[in-house]
Amino acid sequence: MATAVKICGITRVNDALAAARLGAHAIGLVFHASSPRNVTPERAADIVRSLPPFVTSVGLFVDAQAREIERVLELVPLNLLQFHGEETPAFCSRFRLPYIKAARVRAGMDLLQYAQLYEAARGLLLDAYVEGTHGGTGTAFDWGLIPQGLTLPLILSGGLTPDNVGEAIRRVGPCAVDVSSGVEASPGVKDARRIATFMKEVRCADV
Repeated sequence: MATAVKICGITRVNDALAAARLGAHAIGLVFHASSPRNVTPERAADIVRSLPPFVTSVGLFVDAQAREIERVLELVPLNLLQFHGEETPAFCSRFRLPYIKAARVRAGMDLLQYAQLYEAARGLLLDAYVEGTHGGTGTAFDWGLIPQGLTLPLILSGGLTPDNVGEAIRRVGPCAVDVSSGVEASPGVKDARRIATFMKEVRCADV
């Protein structure tokens, strides 16, 4: 099965269209005020409306209040939610949309138990643990910390670039990879050439 690709931290319509044209399966929209890739619901709605069919729109939240998420959903036709904070399984499931749960990986973390806790999730996104941040740092983690036997589909994130994504896929075998800073010209501004190279390396790794 081909590895799916999500381009996260989209802030511009042109970047979303470039990602879709180059073969990305999903784009991520960050609704977290402290992120340099934060988008307003109004901007996000414009981006999602621009997408061609079969490109999944993902909304990323970090410990947001339920009302905040509901307001976004009133304006933005998202297909999938991504929770990147300390949200409980019950909270993640309350919005009547499928979701994926992020885990910031560090030594000693029981990822098998974590996956079981969020058994209703469509996938487990593994990112690097960086104190005080919730993703988008460009930092990779030790892929050797990923255990065998995860009960959820694995989405690999954290420090992926065109230079290392092929090795990551060959070593980890995720169902999908998630990239943000690794294909940027600056925070929130994507580089189409880097996206194209990233996609090429993913396809080569799948052969």
